[in-house]
Amino acid sequence: LDRAFPRSPRGALKIARVLLALATFLCFVASNAHEAYAALAGLEAGITLLFLLLYMLRLDAKMRWLFWPLADIFNSVIAALFLLVVCLFAIILKSNKGTLAGGVLGLILLVLCVVDTVLLCKKISLGRPRGRNAPAR
Repeated sequence: LDRAFPRSPRGALKIARVLLALATFLCFVASNAHEAYAALAGLEAGITLLFLLLYMLRLDAKMRWLFWPLADIFNSVIAALFLLVVCLFAIILKSNKGTLAGGVLGLILLVLCVVDTVLLCKKISLGRPRGRNAPAR
């Protein structure tokens, strides 16, 4: 168990993303908004929680068959694109205040997804060898 990860900038960002996605989900569900709005927020909360657990339990180091930071970047980019479309629709249509609040929270979540993508891009370098068998420089 990596107890330092939740206190790191990436860990705190993942936790904030999960909590904000849950708040967005609850706003959409409580306002009886379109099911797609709630589904997107719920999936974002679930997938981000799985990545948070992956990093906290250090499973990314044990399951080396996938380059997990790159998968995390793809998740953040795709989530940001979907959030942009869905939350703009929710804000433009604003059928009630709950839908409007969910749309605004979703746009804030979009900003966190972009920040997470930038932090992950700074962390990885595709030209640098990975693992223990990499030659020392």
